[in-house]
Amino acid sequence: MQRRGLRDGQTPPVNVTPRAPQPAPGSCGRNSTPDPSRARPPSGYNPAMPHHLEFLAVPGIPMVQPGDDLAALIAARAPALQDRDVIVIAQKIVSKAENRGVDLATVTPSPRAIELAAEVGKDARLVEVILAESTRVVRSRPNLLIMQHRLGFVMANAGVDHSNVAPADGIDRALLLPLDPDKSATAIRARLEASAGVRLAVIISDSFGRPWRRGTVGVAIGSAGLPSLIDMRGQPDLFGRILEVTVIGFADEIAAAAGLLQGQAGEAQPVAIVRGLTWTARDAPVNELVRPPEEDLFR
Repeated sequence: MQRRGLRDGQTPPVNVTPRAPQPAPGSCGRNSTPDPSRARPPSGYNPAMPHHLEFLAVPGIPMVQPGDDLAALIAARAPALQDRDVIVIAQKIVSKAENRGVDLATVTPSPRAIELAAEVGKDARLVEVILAESTRVVRSRPNLLIMQHRLGFVMANAGVDHSNVAPADGIDRALLLPLDPDKSATAIRARLEASAGVRLAVIISDSFGRPWRRGTVGVAIGSAGLPSLIDMRGQPDLFGRILEVTVIGFADEIAAAAGLLQGQAGEAQPVAIVRGLTWTARDAPVNELVRPPEEDLFR
């Protein structure tokens, strides 16, 4: 890693230079099959990968209030944006700007919420809000609710959050996901592109736990201007073998990398810029990342 000269007050970028792949002799990809003819890449396939990426936090984003113009807040504080920059925005500030807070004092829990709250040890009013945002309870145990959100995401508490949402007025609020994160990303992208005069992409990120692995990572819940998925099936690996099942969660990979700058607690860096990425696949929203029921082997 290296650091370049910085202007006063500018957050240092994180520069990443990946190593070239070093395959073992005779090895082959997990998701590929031999192709004796060493097939040429499909027409339009661009195998070039970036050799240098930059990750920059946008400094000085204030505490966001309902109705705030996020695009204006970002444009006023970001360094000069470049073509194909990806702006990664934490879900919480998008939800706050869209007034997605719920005053728990106004919530009357249903019998189902009361029953489930007693089982998991949570506030019944909060459980009522979680149920209202969900289509089903996936798993429950003390202090844990795994829900299928109305948008299809499987996540703890249906994305309903208490952390980093405390207001100055002292009202006990829960914060919901944006109504339509892909639409939110599209609107922010349009405003930023108009301001900067370059092509941009926007990702709205959140933190998810993962089955079979500990720890949370950033994932994309909304995007605009890039392919959320890149389908590599039918393309050759290093040895000409044709990939059969490889589909890359491109937006999730970017969100996870940006999370190293955004943090999970009091870092106060909810917006990051990822610079240097290239892609040729068509734009695709995050809803393409949600696995359909017929592909769910664990339902």
